[in-house]
Amino acid sequence: MGIVQNQSIKNTIITFLGFGIGAINALFFYTNFLEKEHYGIVTTILSGANILMPIMAFGAQNTLIRFFASYKTQKERDEFLTFILFLPLVLIIPVGSLFYAFYDQISHSWIEENPTLKPFFWLIPIIGLFMAYFEVFYAWAKVHMKSVTGNFISEVLVRSIVMVLLLFVHFDLMAKDTFIYCLALAYLAQVVAMKLYAISIKMPVWRLVIPQNIKEIIQYSSFIIVSGGVAVMLVDFDKVMIPQYKDITQNALYGVAIFIATVIAVPSRAMTQIVAPITARLLTEKKHDELDQLYKKSAINLQVIGGFIMILIFVNIKEMYLLIPKDYSGGIWVVFMIGLSKFYDVLLGNNNSIIVNTKYYRTVLMFGVLTVVLMIVLNAIFIPLYGIEGSAFATLLTVAMYNTVKLVFVVKKMNLYPFTYKTLHSLGILAICFFLFYFWDFSFHPIVNIGLKSVLVSLVYVGLVYKANLSPEINTVIEKQLKRVIR
Repeated sequence: MGIVQNQSIKNTIITFLGFGIGAINALFFYTNFLEKEHYGIVTTILSGANILMPIMAFGAQNTLIRFFASYKTQKERDEFLTFILFLPLVLIIPVGSLFYAFYDQISHSWIEENPTLKPFFWLIPIIGLFMAYFEVFYAWAKVHMKSVTGNFISEVLVRSIVMVLLLFVHFDLMAKDTFIYCLALAYLAQVVAMKLYAISIKMPVWRLVIPQNIKEIIQYSSFIIVSGGVAVMLVDFDKVMIPQYKDITQNALYGVAIFIATVIAVPSRAMTQIVAPITARLLTEKKHDELDQLYKKSAINLQVIGGFIMILIFVNIKEMYLLIPKDYSGGIWVVFMIGLSKFYDVLLGNNNSIIVNTKYYRTVLMFGVLTVVLMIVLNAIFIPLYGIEGSAFATLLTVAMYNTVKLVFVVKKMNLYPFTYKTLHSLGILAICFFLFYFWDFSFHPIVNIGLKSVLVSLVYVGLVYKANLSPEINTVIEKQLKRVIR
């Protein structure tokens, strides 16, 4: 796993840096520099943009990764890259036109419950457009096995810009309403930076030629819209539904809890950047054994790393909430439920990359659509009854169901297995660490408590993982770090 391990480690470091900046923004700057109302508006707009992004991209980012390796000559690849740049316009133009033509009707249910959202609702498709083309240019870099810089632009650049904008708000250099409008500029900067990097890797050859396999491309892209829509809706649609039933300030509380839980998926996001094109290549070349090995390695490595992050969050969650304003409390159960759903995602390794690059993706996607319908129904039931905790519970149920179906499908149809006996050992280590440290609280300042407990948990967890030899790659990293410390 040379290139995978190398770029995954770099991507993990970059992604954690980005999440560190994001943590400062989400937990401290947003909560102290903005009103809950403005924070709720930001959460709603970005979630809506995330939902529109797969539609506006027309699945081009996945289509590029899926078919790029199948073109053998440089001329064919150049023509395909150019075609992919124009493919999203097939949906961007009609979707954008319909959104603004029926703006009042589309925005009515949200604005009726939360009228303060009205001046900003139109930003949703604009930011969605920027997100869509960012993903296209990022895929351009990925197929050339260059994922690190794009990951930096994705995870660090936009969050750094938002941090600067929040500081402007804090020092009265920018109004809170202006800050929300400037979010669109942050995502514009992101896509421009990604475009410049992508064309520095490979300058497009402006030769617009319709590929011979256009029917297969359009069919795949159409299903990827559904796939991307399902994946995004399982993550973001709850934040879009909450303002329909509750005050938009509840989205601010939910956003804080979601951000904390999402950190669990950081290693998965980092590894996927480089594993996805390798998975597509192995499937194209029909190298089943290598793919099975990659599947198992990605699953156990992500389980160990993601589990470590999850246990640190779970045992420290009470102290974390003591560090943010009291009116943001009440989201601890949301963190637990969303955290478990993220960990289930992590457990499956490169499962998604396998499915979207096979002939079986259509069947799984159709079930995904039904799962989203179920999620919407469950949210409509539980949000009015239990607020944000009800929304988190609905998300946990639907994610668990959807992931189980994907897991069984890959096992039955492709004879690929992500789990080994090491999976049970890893889960046992997580259980030991949780029950040892969750109920153990120090009487110091929350920051000191978090630091002490994190050190103790780390020593126990890393020691048990190393002793059990769950992952040769992780053990190698541990040994290298120990040698550096000794030196």
